[in-house]
Amino acid sequence: MSETENIKIENEELAPLNVKERIEKSIREIRKELPCLDLRENEPMASHCSFKTGGNVRAFLVPQDINSMSIICSIIKDNMLMPYILGNGTNVVFPDEGCDELMVVSTEKLQGMWMLDENLIYAESGVSLSRLAGFAYENSLTGLEFASGIPGTVGGGTMMNAGAYGGELKDCIDTVVVYYLPEQRLYEMKGEQAQFSYRHSCFQTLPGSLILSVVFKLTKGDQEEIASKMKELNERRRDKQPLDFPSAGSAFKRPEGHYAAALIEEAGLKGFKVGGAEVSQKHAGFIVNTGNATSKDLYEVMDHVRHEVYEKTKVTLEPEIILIPPEYKLEDNGPKAEKHFVVGGKSFKDE
Repeated sequence: MSETENIKIENEELAPLNVKERIEKSIREIRKELPCLDLRENEPMASHCSFKTGGNVRAFLVPQDINSMSIICSIIKDNMLMPYILGNGTNVVFPDEGCDELMVVSTEKLQGMWMLDENLIYAESGVSLSRLAGFAYENSLTGLEFASGIPGTVGGGTMMNAGAYGGELKDCIDTVVVYYLPEQRLYEMKGEQAQFSYRHSCFQTLPGSLILSVVFKLTKGDQEEIASKMKELNERRRDKQPLDFPSAGSAFKRPEGHYAAALIEEAGLKGFKVGGAEVSQKHAGFIVNTGNATSKDLYEVMDHVRHEVYEKTKVTLEPEIILIPPEYKLEDNGPKAEKHFVVGGKSFKDE
């Protein structure tokens, strides 16, 4: 059974159909229900991911609003499938050969954002974190300055508890509205219920959780000080990070008691290259696309880096980049460590 097929088939009408047949049925039903929907068949993912690699997925859907998003997900669920929800694609890599058993639903048009109260901002999942931080600045609210240079979205950032320079989204999340696909119901959760920790939330391990919107609780601040802090952090980012090449952000999570970039640099891996994928000469925590990289090149660089770092330090690096499909597993080069492979909202761990 396909890894994307993580909802048990109980409908007798669907039971004889394989995954591909149920995807085709879903596409037909979605086109009928939402005739004006932006639905692209056999869409190349290289144009939707910041690393600029990845083959075609069977369907790429761009709902106009939360209502059409819920209709799409309902149809897909009724066909016993699980969609893959994509934000800006800034920390995900799809395989070169594509995924003909995958339906990708983009949040790029879920852009609603407004003030709920003097210190509460409502933002839909497709809002970029840089736009959110800018909106907070415009309303003299402090607490999101660290997010002004993070390239992800509210939905993806909340899912992984994005952070930078000592700040994390969990520090200012008040509530999260989640569409839970298996039950086709909406839930509102308080921030403390989301089990946030370093680059983690409960949504990562709860298949079918689709973040629709988030309310951020901030504090009033001085607008000039907010602008000054944002400028300082963005200058630090430009000075230290390889923003002149495509990348998928930090390649590995920070190991407890260490820094991934320092371990990689100490292992002599700056500049290590396979094809067009290279450990950045500027910041060893990033793997960049120097112009003609493939997803396989990235996979091989990550695998080599993990092996060399473990051989020299006995520290196992855990990927922060989401690699699709789960068959793209990096070899274990040390103690068992949970890998970060997700398809359709389902997290796959090592056996």
